Amino acid sequence: MLIITAEQLGKLTGAAREALPNEACGLLAGEICGEEKIVREVYPLKNTDESPEHFSMAPEDQFAVIADVRKKGLALLGNFHSHPATPARPSAEDLRLAFDPSLTYMIISLAGNEPVVKTFTVKNGAAAEEAIRVEK
Repeated sequence: MLIITAEQLGKLTGAAREALPNEACGLLAGEICGEEKIVREVYPLKNTDESPEHFSMAPEDQFAVIADVRKKGLALLGNFHSHPATPARPSAEDLRLAFDPSLTYMIISLAGNEPVVKTFTVKNGAAAEEAIRVEK
């Protein structure tokens, strides 16, 4: 289960809206307590592809985040990206690029009137929806 605050989620959905018409992307960091992944930091990053259909993060941006995560004694929990016009489910490309089954893959869909946020784990190319709890 991924646990995230309403404030953090607001930051992520805001980043997704600001990136329109392109996909937003970034990394999530926090603590792992048994089956729970508790988000402590969200890191919106620039989508270097500047595309509404896919995303890439600059390696130097990712390295800077990992350095900050380590400095704070946190763990990388996963990544997030938005789908500006499609549902919050992994695309074929998302599945192909999901290499680590221990990570959470968050997708924020802006296809409807309100954002829809879902999280997934991906193992052997198959996605399983992960529970998400939003705390105040």
